Amino acid sequence: MSSPTFILHDSVDDPDAELWFVEPAGFTALPLGALLPEPGSPAAEELRTAAAPFLEAAPNEMVRQQFIAHFASGQQLLGALHEAGTVHCSIGLHRDDVGEPGTSNGQPLLSFFTLSWRDTVVAPRGVTAARAVTADEGYVNVEYLELPCGPATISETVNTPSAGSGLPQKPLLQIHVHLPHPDCRRLVVLMLSTTAVARREEYRAILHQLAESVSFDNPIGTGTDRGGAAAVHKLPPES
Repeated sequence: MSSPTFILHDSVDDPDAELWFVEPAGFTALPLGALLPEPGSPAAEELRTAAAPFLEAAPNEMVRQQFIAHFASGQQLLGALHEAGTVHCSIGLHRDDVGEPGTSNGQPLLSFFTLSWRDTVVAPRGVTAARAVTADEGYVNVEYLELPCGPATISETVNTPSAGSGLPQKPLLQIHVHLPHPDCRRLVVLMLSTTAVARREEYRAILHQLAESVSFDNPIGTGTDRGGAAAVHKLPPES
């Protein structure tokens, strides 16, 4: 078996980055900055230019308006995540190759990964990690971890959207890793969400692996600490 290949994302040189991690194969990052530009900014014009071919390719005005509505809904969702402290999100697409009865058996599996910052009460990091999963939010399968970057907890929740939400009535598995920052004032939350509840163990292993790669120290140099995040992407092994 050949060794996996890693590539450095441009964000590793971001002077505002304060956290680095390896994103596993199968995830595609969403460019929050490009998708949520300031009105009237050069970035907003670039977004309009990028979307123009899709609008022009629409067969009629109804389809064009549907595309605009779906795109606006996606921006609202990303905007809400950004306001809540999310600085990175990715869409995961993997093939279900486990092949157990009662599963998708080879069909594509979708997931959504987010990385968010939260302010916390000043406390030892181990205490903060434990407190994060003792709130009344339905956390189950809680495990305390000692990772290279420090203490953490991994936990799960399963929720079904309300009937009036407009979302598919499928159980949503969300796996969380809470990582207290060394300054003891902030908390990093890694979350992986999927409707493939039967693949709980596999997705938990993916998030556990990702959490083990997190570093609060720049692995390739020094920079200014501001609270961003930088990714090092892991590619599939060469065949």
